[in-house]
Amino acid sequence: MAFKWFKKKKDDVAPPAETDAASVDAGLPEEAAAEAPVAAHTREEDITAAEAADESGTDSVPAGEDSSSDVQALSENGGSGLFARLKSGLSKTRKILTTDIDELFLGKKIVDDDMIEDLEELLITADMGVQTTMDIMERISGKRSRISGAGELKRVLKEEILAYFDTVPDAPSDSAIQPHVVMVVGVNGVGKTTTIGKLAAHQSRRGKKVLIAAADTFRAAAIEQVAIWAERAGADIVRHKDNADPAAVAYDGIEAAISRGVDTVFVDTAGRLHTKVNLMEEIKKIQRTLAKRLPDAPHEVLLVLDATTGQNALSQAKMFNDALGVTGIALTKLDGTAKGGIVISICSSLNIPLKYIGVGEGMEDLQIFDPQQFVEALF
Repeated sequence: MAFKWFKKKKDDVAPPAETDAASVDAGLPEEAAAEAPVAAHTREEDITAAEAADESGTDSVPAGEDSSSDVQALSENGGSGLFARLKSGLSKTRKILTTDIDELFLGKKIVDDDMIEDLEELLITADMGVQTTMDIMERISGKRSRISGAGELKRVLKEEILAYFDTVPDAPSDSAIQPHVVMVVGVNGVGKTTTIGKLAAHQSRRGKKVLIAAADTFRAAAIEQVAIWAERAGADIVRHKDNADPAAVAYDGIEAAISRGVDTVFVDTAGRLHTKVNLMEEIKKIQRTLAKRLPDAPHEVLLVLDATTGQNALSQAKMFNDALGVTGIALTKLDGTAKGGIVISICSSLNIPLKYIGVGEGMEDLQIFDPQQFVEALF
């Protein structure tokens, strides 16, 4: 049936203490030869909104806005307000799925072969992936005699989709070791720095002391952007001058976190094209450097993916996982695509927990992934 679809198609995206970064030269690993940190004094008024925007140009930090009303913690119990935001963020995907499923039953009372083929095309269009879609349709075909309307079909679809999430392992919890180190990775433009800022805000609201190591030393304005997010999240920041050794920044970040009694460290990294071996080797160096200073660090490797890139996100995840051992995924920009089915595709294809999903630009729009609420919001 999938072949028919492809044939048919062929025809027819509290402010930090602005102190100098900790200068820690003693014990610095040779491969992370320290470059002298520079002062982290950044005047927000000197940084334009354009510089504060992430690589993709979305999820920018509103200049001059009071963080007290903007920074909201991620909800772990799924309040009704966050569910409404989730539904709103998935509106493009839901419009396609719900409307088209309803239309499938116009003039029909049973699920026939033509309807099965149309439904298969619909799921593939929503980016659930060919193999995942075929597996779902095979199971639905076996239940077709019990499906008598659009509502019943949606219920069966929800059950089948939820079954994929049951097989994914749980995401790692915060380690007992202090500080808990999270290295954030991904290709250019997916929203890594923005995601770090929102997660740092969440941790701060929980009463945790947070530090961000600005190890993306190559991208223009990247350090300034991190500084703004750190200020709004109430997090400390360790930074070096532009083009400094990222591994040295990461090392100094751990040193500063230990001396200041920090609970959580987020290590920002430069965008890496997953197909460039030399760039991936550089990020492996940061990982090794963290482990030399703090055993078992990083405790998490969080991969940020852009939902609008569709199936390309899967190839990115596989290559980053092979290189670094990814422990969790943050999927951003779900509100910008009608292909929200990529969430199911990721969970069915990769044995990596989906920890967070982004359904908007606000702090509260980065949500802890809840499979049950996601599926309810999808239909």
